Amino acid sequence: MLLTAFGGALLFASFAFCLPEDEVRFVVPPNWPQPVYNFASNPLNANAFKLGRSLFFDPVLSRDSTVSCVSCHLQFTGFTHVDHSLSHGVNGLKGTRNSLTLFNLAWNTSFMWDGGVNNLEVQPLNPITSSVEMASSLKDIVARLNKSVRYKRLFYLAYNDSAITGQKVLKALAQFTVMLESYNSKYDKYMRKEPGGEMSEAELNGLAIYRRKCSSCHSEPLFTNNGFENNGLVPDTALMDIGRAKITGARVDYFKFRVPTLRNVAVSHPYMHDGRFRNLRQVLDHYSEGIKQSETLARQLKNGIPLTEEEKEDLTLFLQTLTDRDFLFDLRFRNYFD
Repeated sequence: MLLTAFGGALLFASFAFCLPEDEVRFVVPPNWPQPVYNFASNPLNANAFKLGRSLFFDPVLSRDSTVSCVSCHLQFTGFTHVDHSLSHGVNGLKGTRNSLTLFNLAWNTSFMWDGGVNNLEVQPLNPITSSVEMASSLKDIVARLNKSVRYKRLFYLAYNDSAITGQKVLKALAQFTVMLESYNSKYDKYMRKEPGGEMSEAELNGLAIYRRKCSSCHSEPLFTNNGFENNGLVPDTALMDIGRAKITGARVDYFKFRVPTLRNVAVSHPYMHDGRFRNLRQVLDHYSEGIKQSETLARQLKNGIPLTEEEKEDLTLFLQTLTDRDFLFDLRFRNYFD
């Protein structure tokens, strides 16, 4: 494993995305906090990364071999889906929540919309065992993989042992997903004073608006505070999703959901836990004029977030500067068969 932190912007910019296929390097960008993920428990290596990538793209993880991780987490949309509001699983069954983006997971203190998982290495168990997603089990997956000559070879290369276990499956998936880092958007180049980071007057005004009105929850540089908030949505009466309270059972957590990152937000629609908003304008209209008052509403939203038409336009332009095309089209995260 190579865990790299860069002190100089020039070195950082020239190195981060010019990696040979067989090298696995995790980057801690300048002025970012240290990752939460415990790399010592799962040291990075190129072969385990490749194994995890293969598993991520393989529908063998689902009961009927029709659904893979990538079915709901496509790279060019920030590793989420954009064609429907709620995730779909085996037999066309519809889930209850919109899929989250997958990147910068090493900084996550918990996972899922309700924070029901606190470790990246066990997070895949949720979709794998969900009856409306993959509807499978680690036991069944291991049995299938152990019949595959190809996978026995890949596990041997990754772990010096061709015996396939559930723990190895989960660790390999974490090897891939922990490497999904996004830190090279126009905004990042602006912050690092690099070429390509030149902001227009409207984008800079949008940045100022964001810092005044949005950053208490979507704080830089990760553009999330890893917290859970009730953001004033009218509850969907069909889903009746109570959010974080489903995990904690606490009244104070009713209708609170993960504060998602705003990175790559321009390409990761639809928005909110139930995918109710199709575009950023609908999101901004909600925060400006659509907040539903309730007992657990985030204190920052008690008066909504008043925005003029010009402010909405400039804020939208700024949010588009958070799109990291280097990440969205990074060949290391494409489907390769070894």
